[in-house]
Amino acid sequence: MPLQKRRRSARIWLRYSALIVPGLRHGPGCYAHPEPASPARALNTQVRFTAPGVAELVHSDLPVCAPNQLLVRAVASLISPGTERAFLLGLENTARNYPMGAGYSMVAEVIEVGAEVSGWAEGDRLAVPIEHQRIAAVRPQHCTPVPDDLASEQACFFFMAAIALQGVRKARIELGEGVATLGAGIIGLLAMQWAKLNGAVPALTLDVDDTRLELARNLGADAALQMQGDYLDRIAALCDGGKPQVVVDATGHPAAVTSAFDIIAHHGRLVLLGSTRGNTSDVNFYRDVHKTGLTLIGAHNSVRPVADSSPGYWTLADDHRLVLRCLAAGRLRVAGLATHRFAWEDAPAAYAELTAWNPETLGLILNWAD
Repeated sequence: MPLQKRRRSARIWLRYSALIVPGLRHGPGCYAHPEPASPARALNTQVRFTAPGVAELVHSDLPVCAPNQLLVRAVASLISPGTERAFLLGLENTARNYPMGAGYSMVAEVIEVGAEVSGWAEGDRLAVPIEHQRIAAVRPQHCTPVPDDLASEQACFFFMAAIALQGVRKARIELGEGVATLGAGIIGLLAMQWAKLNGAVPALTLDVDDTRLELARNLGADAALQMQGDYLDRIAALCDGGKPQVVVDATGHPAAVTSAFDIIAHHGRLVLLGSTRGNTSDVNFYRDVHKTGLTLIGAHNSVRPVADSSPGYWTLADDHRLVLRCLAAGRLRVAGLATHRFAWEDAPAAYAELTAWNPETLGLILNWAD
């Protein structure tokens, strides 16, 4: 559809749907590229959230490589379906300071090495937590080499895998403890695998979507259960009549936290891994926490040491190295987690897909290769 026809209606993005208002005019929306159109490859290109519900490609001058930097060209980047959708729509507990950059998980190749940088060469692939953009100047200490035998599309899950990993680390799982992960999105499915690698028996996944639960089974969950009906009895049967000692909430939904209180064993650890978008109601701390001896663990990815990893608290750089090694070795799997792929020129359409809210949508890959 020509751009001028699109402007005859405005697209107002709600949490789970889009409302079309006939006759209302506005500037370029989620599907539009910025104007005036300039040759994208003559300049740098970046994805920006310019207003609530509006994702655009923005052109700027190419960055210059400083002596202590690497100049890198994007190969593939991962759109986070939870965090980026929340910031795009301005959901609760997000910054809402538009315009803002988008993205934080990219695989790129080195195209220039600063004069003061050693250990890197042109053509090296690296994982770097930066926004979606074609060319970037980055500090080498923020970069992690990608193993030669690991595909770029798999490697760009490195950051989300590290988010899941730090949450599981903070639970301090002991061999043989039952672990239930609430939510079978990307973070939940990765957290389930990390829990299993840490000795969880059984490693359970709970969700409300059958497609996601099937994916959890394919990725190694000992059981994947619908959170309805007799699911508490089924959990008890899988835990020898008891309850899991650890529950990891990876949903980001406030109501899931209250469900976790029913699932977890006395003296258990509840890991709040997903970033909730709202207030959790109906929590009776005497009944749900105090009397059951429950430990609540806040597991935001920012709660990390800057240097010197220690048990339960590793640096981001150390976790990135481990994630990429486990992906290359096949010990951590991301098969099925990328459900959509877009050329970078079609990034606005990728975000339109994301905001439409389809439970079968997981990872969206932007391909930046020429």
